[in-house]
Amino acid sequence: MSRPAKVLAPRHVRDLCRRAGRGRYALRNRLIVLLSFKAGLRACEIAGLEWGLVLTPSGRIAASIAVAGSIAKNGKGRRIPVHPELRAALEKYHRASGCPGGGPVVRSQRGAHMTARSIVNWFAAIYDELGYDGCSSHSGRRTFITNAARLVSKTGGSLRDVQELAGHSALSTTERYIEGDRDAQRKLVRLL
Repeated sequence: MSRPAKVLAPRHVRDLCRRAGRGRYALRNRLIVLLSFKAGLRACEIAGLEWGLVLTPSGRIAASIAVAGSIAKNGKGRRIPVHPELRAALEKYHRASGCPGGGPVVRSQRGAHMTARSIVNWFAAIYDELGYDGCSSHSGRRTFITNAARLVSKTGGSLRDVQELAGHSALSTTERYIEGDRDAQRKLVRLL
């Protein structure tokens, strides 16, 4: 049985963003990282994301990403509020791309949609370059879900909210994504 993708610490995510932000496709590559870590999108969802799913009718970045069932796993679409850092990256990339009203958000070198396999391979290459063992294109999604689960009680929400953000049909699926925290467990037991 394969091990789940590694959850990254905030400093590793910052290093990943910094590395992705260099080179010819810096804006696009940093956006790929943020779509994974700040919206919890799967590789197939990043690859299939269209501008119409992130823009308002007036052409501005919307308050949430509408993940269409046609690009989501098992056809389970959802809405994900846009994190401020992701919003800034989307706005910058949108402007740099000529403010398109449609078409793929994440484009290949030839201007078409990147494939899910291309996103998976891109993450594998950058993790290998950074020496991050156990990471995959799913690490951003697992990190997003784990962090959301750890913070949800501070917002008055519940694990059901995390489940909906993840687009899972069953809470048991969401629970498999959440990594435990030994320090938090020790603190919790001391409070009992």
